[in-house]
This record gives sequence, structure tokens and C-alpha cells, in this order.
Amino acid sequence: MADTAQKRALRNYRARLTKRGMARFEVLGLDTDRELIRSIAKQLAEDGTEAERIRSTLRQTMTAEPAKKGGILAALRRSPLVGTDLDVTRARVTGRKVDL
Repeated sequence: MADTAQKRALRNYRARLTKRGMARFEVLGLDTDRELIRSIAKQLAEDGTEAERIRSTLRQTMTAEPAKKGGILAALRRSPLVGTDLDVTRARVTGRKVDL
């Protein structure tokens, strides 16, 4: 009898969670990340402004495209010094004498 009552209670509890829009799911990860994942899930379940901020940050982090290559070269090509005639030769003068 206790077994059926326990199953019924669990079924009712899960039905209440479903009505609130909650879902149960399993996640595989490192054991060291368990508390972090649980705390994130707890914050997201509260559905407030903090949860929206976390969602936004996670979405941006997870969907971020890898950095484009050639960024430095493109920046140099956009430089205002492009096309100017600069004299970048260095004077070849012997250094000063140092008395050691």
C-alpha cells in the first residue's frame, strides 16, 4: 500500500511541476559541476529578471561564433596611415661609449 501511495504522490508532484511549466530531464556532466548546474537550474526556474539575465548570457555564450581570423590585418588596412608615405628608415649611428 505504501508503494502505491508513494507512486501516486510522486505522480501528483510531477503533474504539479508540469502545470508550472517545469520539466524533469537528465544531464551528463562532470561531478565537480553538479552544484553549479543545479544552482543555474534553480535560478532559471524562478523566472525573474535575474533568470532572464542568466538566460541571455548563456545564449550569447553558447551561440557565440568563433572569432574571425585576420582581424589585425583588417584593422591595419582600415588605418588612416594607409597610403601615406612614411619614412621608417632608422639612422645607423654607432652607440655612445660606455665606461664599464
